[in-house]
Amino acid sequence: MNVATDRSQTSTRPIDRWFASYSDDHRNPTNQLIHVFCVPAIAWSVIALLWCIPSPGTLFRPGTWAGVAMFAAALFYYRASRRLGLGMIAMLVLMALLTGALYDVLGAGTLLWLALGVFVVAWIGQFLGHKIEGRKPSFLTDLTYLLIGPAWVLAKLYRKLGWAY
Repeated sequence: MNVATDRSQTSTRPIDRWFASYSDDHRNPTNQLIHVFCVPAIAWSVIALLWCIPSPGTLFRPGTWAGVAMFAAALFYYRASRRLGLGMIAMLVLMALLTGALYDVLGAGTLLWLALGVFVVAWIGQFLGHKIEGRKPSFLTDLTYLLIGPAWVLAKLYRKLGWAY
């Protein structure tokens, strides 16, 4: 089911429909726990990998491509839910600060290998979680779920803290 085009549930916000569909593929507590760690790790590793792409000319600094991607993601999240969007912006800023610091200390080459390692290990964790779950990952039906995963993890934290998203 493509939630983005499903208009049969007009009483809920699109983000709620995304989360409901995503949650259907993530019912097993072990898989959920794996996602709580692996999804942010994957998000950070993508930022770090983009950070390592050389920027053209002298006007751009390292991290330009990561900044462009984070800006686009922030717009998606903010449009879906202002409160959740602000939380995701905070998470993206923290990940960018971490990545920038690691880039300065480790250099591009080492950061690249670290990010690749985290990316591979976190995806192995994700697929093990889905093996335990007995369901395929949501993004195999719709790539938008690659953006929904990090917001779903943050929404779980919001609910745990008693915050609305």
